[in-house]
Amino acid sequence: MTATLEILKTGPLALVEDLGRPGLAHMGVSRSGAADRRSHTLANRLVANPNDRATIEVTFGGFSARVHGGGKEGVAVAVTGADADPSANGKLFGTNSIHYAHDGDVISLGAPHTGLRSYVAVRGGFVVDPVLGSCSYDVMSALGPRPLQAGDVLTIGEHTAEFPELDQAPVAAIAEDLLELLVVPGPRDDWFVDPDALVHTEWVVTDRSDRVGMRLNGRPLQHRWPDRQLSSEGATRGAIQVPPNGLPVILGPDHPVTGGYPVIGVVADHDIDKVGQIRPGQHVRMHWSRPRQPFGG
Repeated sequence: MTATLEILKTGPLALVEDLGRPGLAHMGVSRSGAADRRSHTLANRLVANPNDRATIEVTFGGFSARVHGGGKEGVAVAVTGADADPSANGKLFGTNSIHYAHDGDVISLGAPHTGLRSYVAVRGGFVVDPVLGSCSYDVMSALGPRPLQAGDVLTIGEHTAEFPELDQAPVAAIAEDLLELLVVPGPRDDWFVDPDALVHTEWVVTDRSDRVGMRLNGRPLQHRWPDRQLSSEGATRGAIQVPPNGLPVILGPDHPVTGGYPVIGVVADHDIDKVGQIRPGQHVRMHWSRPRQPFGG
């Protein structure tokens, strides 16, 4: 009997995500994929899946699902990312560890203590029809498998990996208050009167943030040429666009492929996964990853 996972509750948002659909920007399609790639990959590693197997990205907890089938051994389940007190039939089993769920067991996630997004993986992954080579849902273009709803049933795939599972993995705690990010300067930092104001300001994440972009509030940055129009340019995940109001937006996994707002800097790749775990109301401080070239220098 094929094992399945029946969705009972989704919380604010639950999406099927993998590592996205790279190489399609020329067609107007962004990569998308897990907002916290590191946690997605770890969840798969715990249950001995290849990195590209689909997981469930749960935003701010409130998720539950019932396991059907799985045989004597049961279904290996791992939850990573934001610690939402994962449990089976009410019994906690811990984040970043493996648990064997059997037929009829209910896996639940509460509200996370820190962070925003949790990742649920099962051995064998979830069998979902890919769209343009990926099982990820892009919230901006509505491309890919639709957001999960109560009553949905996900088929669990066959386990084919040749490497062993992990029982548990030590992971650094997710920042609770101030998050510090390294930022590569430019390419349009010269469009601002004082680009260093980006790293001299303690920003606050607004509740208008999502997978498309994280909006920041603080002292607005001043445009050097407020009446000048920038032609649309290619956009990338982690780019920090500054619209006319001077308040930065850090682009997320479902960002547009082009943008006309100047990009003052780009979050260093090894810090991008941190952005996927920042909550509204949390404080962010940025630092240049290298000395910035002064305007006219």
